[in-house]
Amino acid sequence: MQYVLLGSAIILEIIATTSLKYSEGFTRLFPAICCIISYILCFYLFSKALNRIDLGVAYATWCAGGIVVTSVISSVVFKQKLNMIGLVGIVLIVTGCIILNLFGSSNQ
Repeated sequence: MQYVLLGSAIILEIIATTSLKYSEGFTRLFPAICCIISYILCFYLFSKALNRIDLGVAYATWCAGGIVVTSVISSVVFKQKLNMIGLVGIVLIVTGCIILNLFGSSNQ
């Protein structure tokens, strides 16, 4: 259940960040409201996930998921270019997150 909460927090963070871009500096009302509500719900669900997942593992997973998906959205939806070094960085982020999830918790 805790990973469902974490996954939901990641999805809400991605929605919030994408809405932030669409809000054009909080000058567009609907995307701005969507951003604020999504971040509030995101942090609430993330806090609930932290009751059962180590902070380091949860935060790394949350950040990595957000970074990877937001980078893809940035590239596909907003036509922002991602160079080879950026792709290598994303692979390293995912690799680090996998290693942390497999070996980073003292409870395993």
